[in-house]
Amino acid sequence: MRKYLFGTGLIGVISSTLALLRGQQGQAITWRTVLAWLSWGISVAYVVGSITEMRREEQGRPTIEESHAEKKAHKQLSKQLAK
Repeated sequence: MRKYLFGTGLIGVISSTLALLRGQQGQAITWRTVLAWLSWGISVAYVVGSITEMRREEQGRPTIEESHAEKKAHKQLSKQLAK
């Protein structure tokens, strides 16, 4: 659980959240603000998806084929079969 909470992606999302909240205080909502929050939302979705994939891989459950974990596992299997 610790590696998920202290992962660089999650720390980055938290720090960007704090920066957005500090910058938003007393300011009107502009298109730049909307784009910043949209970017933040995409980052959160990416971090949650990454954590989910890592958790599935550890549990031995199937992962998405295009994921980094699946490519890594396929590469390791190919090396083992080549020996």
